[in-house]
Amino acid sequence: MRINRNTTIDGATVVLVPYRESHVEKYHQWMKSTELQELTASEPLSLEEEYAMQRSWREDENKCTFIVLDKDLYEETGHDEVAAMIGDTNLFLTDSDDPTMAEAEIMIAETRFRGKKRGWEAILLMLRYGMENLGITKYEVKIGLNNMASIKMFEKMQFKEESRSEVFEEVTLNSHVTETWKSWLMNNIKQYVFNIEELASINK
Repeated sequence: MRINRNTTIDGATVVLVPYRESHVEKYHQWMKSTELQELTASEPLSLEEEYAMQRSWREDENKCTFIVLDKDLYEETGHDEVAAMIGDTNLFLTDSDDPTMAEAEIMIAETRFRGKKRGWEAILLMLRYGMENLGITKYEVKIGLNNMASIKMFEKMQFKEESRSEVFEEVTLNSHVTETWKSWLMNNIKQYVFNIEELASINK
């Protein structure tokens, strides 16, 4: 999405940065994992296809993507984004009749960073970004029925089950951006520093 191509968001333990060309090779290595393919309902792509996907996502006004960096690693490596990459988070504006509704996703690909609240913080930052910058008023998530960790995480974020499909083996949960939910979100974000980088300084 062009609107976030020069946006970074600093949290307490993670940093969100736009998905750039420099991230593609590591992302491609992640997505060779059959576990991640299953969790994200993704098909394996060639490296060339992954580069094309990155370029299309950058321009697609219905797909907003950030790479998740571990903040400690980012600082320890002198702001080396590739070395600090641990996952990604996405918003898909899937309903052409309702541009205020988005499907949200979070993936922590680096297993050593799972269970450490990195995914929790990253998706909260993304939900706030979508609410404040994209005008999102309703979120939904689609999660595999066997992915109990993710289901429980979103339930803690006050998402409610809307439907489940035994055929697709997934459950759909949603949350409306009410004042009560917005207050909960703000109270659970420890740090949110929104930065706009100079385009000339950005790598592809």
